[in-house]
Amino acid sequence: MSAEKINIPSKNILRQNYEVYNPYFTDIMQFVVDTLKTKVKLSSQPTYKSRVKSFESYYKKVLRLKSDQLEETNRMIYLTDMMGIRMICAFMEDINFAVDQIKNLFEIKEVEVKGSQKKFSEFGYESTHVLIKIPQEVSDELNSKYPELEPPSNELVCEIQIRTILQDAWAEVEHELIYKTEFNPFDIPLRRKLASINASLTLADITFQEIRDYQNKLQREMEERRKSFYLMADDLLNEKVEKKEDSQINRITPFVQGTIDDMLLQAISAHNQGNLQQAVDIYSKIIEATPESEKNIIAVIRKHRGMAYFSMNNFDSAIEDFDISLEYDPKAFRTYYYKGIVCSIQKKYDLAIESFTKSLEINKFQAHTNFRRAMAYYEIGEYEKSMNDLDVALKLGMKPEECKVLQEKLTKKFGMSM
Repeated sequence: MSAEKINIPSKNILRQNYEVYNPYFTDIMQFVVDTLKTKVKLSSQPTYKSRVKSFESYYKKVLRLKSDQLEETNRMIYLTDMMGIRMICAFMEDINFAVDQIKNLFEIKEVEVKGSQKKFSEFGYESTHVLIKIPQEVSDELNSKYPELEPPSNELVCEIQIRTILQDAWAEVEHELIYKTEFNPFDIPLRRKLASINASLTLADITFQEIRDYQNKLQREMEERRKSFYLMADDLLNEKVEKKEDSQINRITPFVQGTIDDMLLQAISAHNQGNLQQAVDIYSKIIEATPESEKNIIAVIRKHRGMAYFSMNNFDSAIEDFDISLEYDPKAFRTYYYKGIVCSIQKKYDLAIESFTKSLEINKFQAHTNFRRAMAYYEIGEYEKSMNDLDVALKLGMKPEECKVLQEKLTKKFGMSM
């Protein structure tokens, strides 16, 4: 009795079918990448890698999983991982943000976190895989572009792998060391080394995220502090000198005093809550503990303490701190701007103009600095210079309603001189 003959097409026939459909899959993948690049917005924009599954990899998988379809030589044998896109993010938090946004862009077939069940001693690194359905309108468009091709499947999908930079680095090296060579080391010391590298990369990712979280908290507090500074400056320049308390409190839980970063966050938080003397005391402790060689730290802390003094109406101390800050960081255009505001409030308009000018020499694209200098020029009777600065401020995006009062004053002055 003879063995049953199995009709398996040649590898070349499979390759021909694969190559015919390769541009088709490439176009689909490009549509997905373009959509992600345009629509997904993260704090740090991701980078993308994409590929149509290589023929050798495709061939091995077809033989292993689709042997029942091998006699159908006239149509493409479709695999759900024919198209793969890798989205590489800077921080761990970006992964969940990306998944949420992808869910709003595509129909999701599956979300899987690869490697999440591995033991700590194993080498695998986590990677979030999102399987999306290609929209029907895209399939229809491609069917029109390639009328000679039969649609490879009733439902086309594409896999998006979302990883951090370090997860991607590990995946690339792991692929070369283990999967590509089909070698998984048995030697215990070597396995421990690989596990140690894996753990170190994981720890680095966690540390990067912790730093990012801290920066975000600090940035929010600094924005609130800067906003309150400007509001108080507006009130004082309009001769509304009554002291205003900040009603927004307990936005964050202050860190325990320890590192300079922790103390700075606590000081800015106290500043924003209206606990100004506490803020000044913490800033002063940081200054006392900081070596003279750490010029950048001293410049930053002096600037912040100067803003706290300003909020206490202690303008001379504020100017002193701003001046010392500028000695350590002469390119700090915002510090010159803050100094200019305080000088304007003190009606030292020449000094204010000098400070605003130095700020603009460092960064000329500052709408508010041009506007403040325009106000100072107006006070000393330099109406043409004031009008020029006001025009620049408007061109740089200053809101017309914010400039209306000064504009009306200048119009009257020019009308009287005609």
